[in-house]
Amino acid sequence: MDLFGEIKRRARKVAGPVLGSLVVAYFVYGTVQGDRGLFAYFSMSQELTRAQTALSELRRTRLGLEQRVALLRPESLDLDLLEERARIVLDFVNPDDFVLVLSPVTPKQDGMPRDPR
Repeated sequence: MDLFGEIKRRARKVAGPVLGSLVVAYFVYGTVQGDRGLFAYFSMSQELTRAQTALSELRRTRLGLEQRVALLRPESLDLDLLEERARIVLDFVNPDDFVLVLSPVTPKQDGMPRDPR
């Protein structure tokens, strides 16, 4: 029975540090790999940077469109822009304009080899 008692005594001495080490390892793992850990933080930081870049691009596009719309308002009407938009929307041509109708270039006409597909 002396051997059993010795094992029990040593197990009590080792159990506390092993249990403490396991608890510390659990929290370290959660800090690194968890939903709110370091890897998730770096991933969210990169996503935030991409979103801010996209937002700034959209703001620039919106500003350009707002400027074009402002030119079509009655207070500050730009006649050149109005004429351009009317020609595009209504598909009209000024009688003084020259119109060149070009036939589409096929691969056989331009000397390029055809795609074998």
